[in-house]
Formats: sequence, structure tokens, C-alpha cells
Amino acid sequence: MSRTTIVIPMLNEERALPRLAEHLAKLDPQPMEVVAVDGGSTDRSVELAQAQGWRVIETEAGRGRQINAGVEAAAGEYVVVLHADTVPPMHFIAAIEETLADERISLAGFRPILRGPDKTRWGTTLHNWAKTWYAPLLFRPHLFVRGCRLLFGDHAMFFRRAQFLDCGGCDPEAKVMEEADLCIRMTRFGRVKMIADRVETSDRRIAEWGSFKANWIYLKVGFLWGLGAKKRLERYYPDVR
Repeated sequence: MSRTTIVIPMLNEERALPRLAEHLAKLDPQPMEVVAVDGGSTDRSVELAQAQGWRVIETEAGRGRQINAGVEAAAGEYVVVLHADTVPPMHFIAAIEETLADERISLAGFRPILRGPDKTRWGTTLHNWAKTWYAPLLFRPHLFVRGCRLLFGDHAMFFRRAQFLDCGGCDPEAKVMEEADLCIRMTRFGRVKMIADRVETSDRRIAEWGSFKANWIYLKVGFLWGLGAKKRLERYYPDVR
């Protein structure tokens, strides 16, 4: 039997949920449960999640707060945080449980491929891959040598529930870069790793902003975070739905 809970933080994800639900139904093996954490959607997100038989809990908006609520509610020993616009492979649960069988790994994530209806964003995909290494090397070199890597929401991060709770989880006020802070906290328990298996993530931000602007925003937000300017980073990272 699976030991993994999928936690989906959502806010007005009506457009993305049908495709995600279709893929989750095909997972082999299936997860122990799916917990959707709604941050106050005004569209049909809650209705669509409930129609899939997912457990839905509601909290205030904010990814840090929503992730914390989902992990606290989870029944699984392992938890994966899956964004609504990210599609996992069929062996998703098996990959998670095989990876976390290694006690030396505290947190891990998949290799994201940014893809739209008619194109793959290879440039931004490569940047996402590279910043996993260069960001901690630049800003937290003492942790980098201990195995810290920085993963983000589109990596479909996963971890042991008990260790997440023990380290205090995500900053409940964080709306951006909550995953990077979590990676740093989780390094106390072991290495942070990006595994070779892939997930596909929507290119909706790049489609809205353009490749140059999108990558500039990613760099700016990352560098501000790295330099300690964590307050109100979301003003540089507007919502795209």
C-alpha cells in the first residue's frame, strides 16, 4: 500500500485541474490520498477537486500557509507538493517512495520540463535545472557542500512528513520562495536532491510575460531572496491563471 499523500495547493485553478485529475487517475501505484488545499478560490476549483474524491481543506491564501496545512492534514508518511499546473509521470509514487527509502535524502524533487500547447520552453527549462545548483552555491555555500540544493514548486518536491513538521515547515507568511527556505531547513536531516525523473509544468507564466521577462523575474526574485530581502517578494511575481 502507498505511503504517500499528494498535497495540491490551489487558488483559482479551474482550468488546470481537469488535466491534472486525468493524469492522477492513471498513476500506478496510486497515492494513499490526495489533499487539495484551497486558498479562497472564486471559481470551480473546490467543486472540481471534490468531484474527484480528493479531500479538500480550506485556509487563507499563501503557498507557505497552504502547504503547511496540507502536510499537517496528511495521513501519509511521505508527502509530495504538486502544483495544479504540473503533470506527473505514471510512476510518480514509486519514484517518490524509492527515493525516500534512502535515509540520507531528506527532500527531493523531479526534473521539470516547461511545456505549452505547442512548444517546449527549453531555455527556461535549462535555467530551472541550473539554478538548483548555482543558487545555493552562491548564497549558501556552507550548506551546498553538505548537499543542499534549491528546488521550487514546479519540481514537485517531496519529503518525510515527520521531518517537515520537525523543522517547522514553510514560512506561513511566504507567498514566493517558500520552497527555497524549506530546502535550507531540511538540509539538517540530509541531502536535497533533484532526481532524473521528469514532470511537465505549464509554461503559462512565460506565455504571459515572454521568455526574457520571465527569466529576468526569476533571477530578480532569487537574488533578492538570496540577499535576505524576503519581505513582499510576491510584488515582483504576479499571479498568472
